[in-house]
Amino acid sequence: MDSKYISIYHEILAKIEDGEIAAGSKLPSETEMIGEYGASRDTVRKALHLLEQNGYIQRIQGKGSFALDINKLSFPVSGLTSFKELAQKMTEKCRTLVKELEKIPADEFIREQLKLPEQAEVWKAVRVRQIGGKKIILDKDFLDARYVPKLTQAICEDSIYEHLETKLGLKIGFAQKEVTVQQATQEDRKYLDFENYNMIVVVKNYTYLEDMTLFQYTESRHRPDKFKFVGFARRN
Repeated sequence: MDSKYISIYHEILAKIEDGEIAAGSKLPSETEMIGEYGASRDTVRKALHLLEQNGYIQRIQGKGSFALDINKLSFPVSGLTSFKELAQKMTEKCRTLVKELEKIPADEFIREQLKLPEQAEVWKAVRVRQIGGKKIILDKDFLDARYVPKLTQAICEDSIYEHLETKLGLKIGFAQKEVTVQQATQEDRKYLDFENYNMIVVVKNYTYLEDMTLFQYTESRHRPDKFKFVGFARRN
């Protein structure tokens, strides 16, 4: 059994974890690794393949292998937490950029998501979340205008949930979530610092008030390398 590639894998991984190979930097070439580790090209390639499969490097044809940022931010997929509340727990500087804000007639898709009647209006808010100087989340919110009569850019830059709860007196109850990985769109590339990725993690949120009224549909679109989605489960 060829275990040499496992040894090379762990040596390179240790360098990434220790910061000796910085996030975004290029790894030595395959030829350089063959000389450094005294291994065959096939063995080196098997080690690189394993590093890529486990999310530690990105291999780009014709350019080489690059270390990914493994210090991912934990995003609680099971919770109902505003970005402002999450940002307060982060050490990196966070900022919300409002790209679109308008009250619009709900189209067929949004009416279906929010179970709205025809002629219903919704607030559409498109916001980019910048963390540590990188634009890595695109949030597209649609809120039933019957329950949210007014939104401003200042509210969207701060916290929509805080406005709903403290100013409007709404009691937010729970959310149903759906997580998928999709092909990145032109809109994703327009708003986010997307680098070499072609996929995006999409979290769809259907948010309800305490009385079980569905009032918000959100698509939260995340650059795949920066986030891990965490939850907690107990076996009863």
